[in-house]
Amino acid sequence: MVDRAVLAHPLFTGISTGHLASLVEELARPWTVAAEGRRVRVRGGVRKRAPGAGARYRLVFVDRLVVTLIHLRHDLPHAVLGVLFGVDRSTVTRAVGEVRRLLAERGFAVSDRPGLRLRTLEDVFAYAQAEGVELRLDATEVQVRRPVAGRGGRRAFVSGKKKQNTMKATVIADHQGRTLWTDGLRPGRMHDATAARAAGITGCFQHFDLVEVLFDDGYLGLSRDHPGQAVTPPRKPRPGALPGRVEQWECERHGHSSDRITVEHALADHKRWKQLMRWTHRRDRLPDTYRAIAGLVSDRTVIT
Repeated sequence: MVDRAVLAHPLFTGISTGHLASLVEELARPWTVAAEGRRVRVRGGVRKRAPGAGARYRLVFVDRLVVTLIHLRHDLPHAVLGVLFGVDRSTVTRAVGEVRRLLAERGFAVSDRPGLRLRTLEDVFAYAQAEGVELRLDATEVQVRRPVAGRGGRRAFVSGKKKQNTMKATVIADHQGRTLWTDGLRPGRMHDATAARAAGITGCFQHFDLVEVLFDDGYLGLSRDHPGQAVTPPRKPRPGALPGRVEQWECERHGHSSDRITVEHALADHKRWKQLMRWTHRRDRLPDTYRAIAGLVSDRTVIT
């Protein structure tokens, strides 16, 4: 069993001590309420003994949060974490499941609005229109385990781009590379533009007509449907175009790429957490994991 204060070091958790303290303050009450609700359901009514009576937690909430952060950051097996914290593997599994869900439901931080959290795509577009923020959107894929042979929908996870079994996340960032939103992940075979439409971006363009979003070449269909709002790179001139026109196109293309690169930086920040380099667990747990990590990354612009 290792000193638990050492395990809370930023090298293990991936976040600063100040960030960890703010997470404890923010999530301790929701976790306590959820735990007490589970006890009420098991007992079938309110408690009959005074608060504090009965068995004590061998893994208090702070330790549960640290266990979850280490698991997200380094993808250590639950059995190894159980040895480090002196508890059974099942205790670690239960703790990770509880805290990961709380982290996924937090939403995303906004640096100039410390008390504001963005949780839905509509929240992001409303914030962008109110503050005049130009958004950047892109998709990334996380390699997952191959589905069992013979199971329906097996081909849906085979990515045409990576030639692997993947799940696709759609991410929105601002001009400084701060993550503002990510959706529930979808099978990797789905096209990037289709995934964005499934997330509801078409309705957001209709209701927030002043918002501009920068895309890459994979979203030309959205640019055609929403001109002036969905901005894609300029099209290449036809063969035989004047040298001046080709030079202008290269300059415009470079400018668009420079403006859009911040969302690539946001995606790179997510992939620094080992669990998103390659997902080896159950696929239905990946969406909560991705949202939890993206939310933690977004906090870095607010909390030091």
